[in-house]
Amino acid sequence: MIPVHVAIIMDGNGRWAKKKSLPRTFGHRQGVKTVKKIVKAANSLGIKVLTLYAFSTENWKRPENEIKALMVLLKYFLSKEIDELSREGVKLRILGDLSKFSKDIKIEIDKACKRTCNNTGLELNIALNYGARQEILQAFEEMLKQGIKKPTEATLSSFLYTAGQPDPDLLIRTSGEFRISNFLLWQIAYSEIYIVDKLWPDFTAQDLENAIKNFENRQRRFGGIVLEKQ
Repeated sequence: MIPVHVAIIMDGNGRWAKKKSLPRTFGHRQGVKTVKKIVKAANSLGIKVLTLYAFSTENWKRPENEIKALMVLLKYFLSKEIDELSREGVKLRILGDLSKFSKDIKIEIDKACKRTCNNTGLELNIALNYGARQEILQAFEEMLKQGIKKPTEATLSSFLYTAGQPDPDLLIRTSGEFRISNFLLWQIAYSEIYIVDKLWPDFTAQDLENAIKNFENRQRRFGGIVLEKQ
């Protein structure tokens, strides 16, 4: 069965560039090209929700010139690529705290989300200035404001950035690293995890299909057991 929701930790842009003796910004540019390919592949495969970890709350610690380059790439993607995505039926959703972004980027985010809000194809979540611990804390703060003293799991989920969406069935991480990196900590409680050694710029549609085939061969028990047929 095709996973309904796939989440990807896109890791390795900088190392990809370093291997080729190029500035890290070249790796990020190539990473954007990979995003386009994987979004199209996910849409054609019938995946309903794709969540991409693009920029974490910790990424602000990177060198200033790298952050500036990332912001330029983000603005380019939102302004130049969104029409094509919209034609393919993709619906864009941004996960994260947008308060730290410049006004012009906030405007592009708003325009892109409004441009695609009525689309019924793949739901594309892009995590920007995202941190799972921050997300959970904000959810609790909002529940307290609303006087909710005994929340259920469903209540908490409804206050997360992914409210209304199913939790990820499959979490993919590129670059061979075995870390969650503060990504969707609540939502991936029972996600299947797939690690691929390739750096993100080298990740292909075939790699995505391989991850899905691997997922399809797993038995998901959700804490229980799978009974063998008699």
